[in-house]
Formats: sequence, structure tokens, C-alpha cells
Amino acid sequence: MTGPLAGFTVGVTAARRADELIALLERKGASVLHGPALRIVPLPDDATLHAATTELVSSPVDVVVATTAIGFRGWFEAAEGWGLASRLHRALSSAVVLPRGPKAKGAVRAAGLVEAWSPSSESNAELLQYLLRMGVSGKRVAVQLHGEPLPDFVNTLEAAGAEVVEIPVYRWEPPADIGPLHRLIDAVIAGQVDALTFTSAPAASSMLRTAPDHAALVAALRRLLVVGVGAITAGPLVAAGIPVVQPARSRIGSMVRELALELPSRATRLRIASRDMEMRAQAVVVDGELRPVAPAPMAVLRTLVAARGRVVSRQDLLAALPSGGEEHAVETAIGRLRTALGSPQMVCTVVKRGYRLAMEPA
Repeated sequence: MTGPLAGFTVGVTAARRADELIALLERKGASVLHGPALRIVPLPDDATLHAATTELVSSPVDVVVATTAIGFRGWFEAAEGWGLASRLHRALSSAVVLPRGPKAKGAVRAAGLVEAWSPSSESNAELLQYLLRMGVSGKRVAVQLHGEPLPDFVNTLEAAGAEVVEIPVYRWEPPADIGPLHRLIDAVIAGQVDALTFTSAPAASSMLRTAPDHAALVAALRRLLVVGVGAITAGPLVAAGIPVVQPARSRIGSMVRELALELPSRATRLRIASRDMEMRAQAVVVDGELRPVAPAPMAVLRTLVAARGRVVSRQDLLAALPSGGEEHAVETAIGRLRTALGSPQMVCTVVKRGYRLAMEPA
């Protein structure tokens, strides 16, 4: 075995920084399935952002909210390309600048601006309460968005009398090639993924919308380990009743470390034929040795594990096979499973009834 995630399969839905996340997971031994759930509209080509920036520099705002570091930096980089950077800096220099967290604060300072305050919780809710206490009636407030609108945030400010200028940085759209996402969704539903990672709320929403069988996807996500980089990312999943594990710090590295601790602790462990076996999505660990298992024998093994030592009929095992087939397909899968386990006596044949694992019945 190499790394704490050896033998585990982890799904990645990220578009931005996906290579970094995949590399971190693979260094810990994981196999990765990548299905980007969205794509980012390039900022220099975004006419909506250009129009919003032009409008803001013409009519400066009283308050500016910086929700993300990457978004705020990208905004200034795009403005530089349009020849608007100096005018944008002047327009924001006289405003009350409120970054949502330390990374956004760093981006604000890198732009040559000074923040007035930043919430310790890094939450939009605390930032909104600060704005309301400060009083926004009659003021123009620029809100830098990141990927999706913030209707509750914006509507509350407008109800309090503010004129809100939305700055749509990094708009998300469906991926140009939807195939990898569909394959990831199919693998999740089929039980071929041990954990699924999300680094943005738009990616979570996109995956839930894209699934041809929404109910089947939600049911599958409730069974496996779902990890979100932070509370905002987890929002659409939690709203769908899907438990989400989050790291103490909203960082990709922290998310991978949390996953590497949590996933092995959730693995199914059994004592079979005097051997210790631990389940992975596409492999097993037998007495400490990682042993890959192909999809068909793995589907049979999962069915036998669920029976906990009880006999499973050939018909039920046939129904579990990914591609179906005739009864001899079960015998083939059993043979391949015994070979993969490295210990044929772990799977017992019960004459005229079926098969069972060599463990005491539950």
C-alpha cells in the first residue's frame, strides 16, 4: 500500500485548480475520477463584467464587498486588460472595503486598497449583519460575486435601502464536454466511488441539476463520503439532505487532509476465513495487502458483504452484475473474485443455493 488513500477512488468535480487537487489526492494514493461540473467564462471575454466595471468607475460606490480572493484579483486583472485598472482603483479608494475573509483581504491589499473590517467567521452572513448595523440606506454597495448570484444577500441590502451594484466575476456555465461529469455521476450511483469532493457551491448545484436520475444521485451521495471545502460550498448539498464533511480551514490542502483521515476510518472491515479484509470502491485490503478487484467481481463482493455471511443466490448475484448476462457470468465473476482476493476459501460455494462469505452469519 502507498499512502492512506491507496485503493480508494475519489471523485473530483472542480474545474479551477483541479490539477492541484488531483495531484494532492494521488500523492496520498487515491485513484481519481475527474468530472468537471462547470466551466469558467474567461474574464477578458466577459462582456457582462466589462459593462459592470465601466458603470462602477463612472459612478463610484460607497461600499465594496470582496467575497473571494481569486475573484477580486481577477477583476483587477481584467480591468488592466481593458485599460480600466487605474480608474477602478480610484473608484474603490474612497469606498469602505469589506473583504469576506483573510484571502480576500490579501487580494484587497495587493490591489493597493485598505480594508475597513473583515468577519472572523469568513461568512457572508456575518458580513451582511455588519453592513446592516453600519447602515446602508441611500448608499451604493458593490458586491463582487463569484460564480453564482447571491440573491438573499443582495435582496436584504436592497430592502434596507441600498442601491446594489453586482459585479459578476467568474461566471459559471455548464462544461463544454458533459461526458466526464455523466461518467462520474454513473460511477457514484454504481458505488464505484468512495468519496466525492467539491470546491464550489456552483459545482455542487450543477452536478445535482445534471444528473438524469436526481433521486438516485442524492441517495448515493448520502451513502458515501462527501467533502466540501467550506460551508458555502456545502450549501446546495446540505439543502438536499446530503451530509457534508468540511475541514476546519476552507483550503484545498486542509480538505484533502480531512478526507485522508475520514475515509479510511469509514471503511467496512470484516474477518473472513481467518483473514482481515477491508473494502474499497475498486480494491480490497486483505491482511494489509492492497488487491485490486475488477468491476464485475467487485459488484459480486459488495452483494456478498451486504449479506454478512448469509447465502446469496446466483440470481441475486446475476442481478448485481453491471452488465447482467447469464448464470455462467456469476461463476466467472466468482472465479475472478477468488483470484483477486488471493484466498479462494474466503468465498464458499453452497451447493444448489449460491455463495456466501466464509464468516459467521449476522
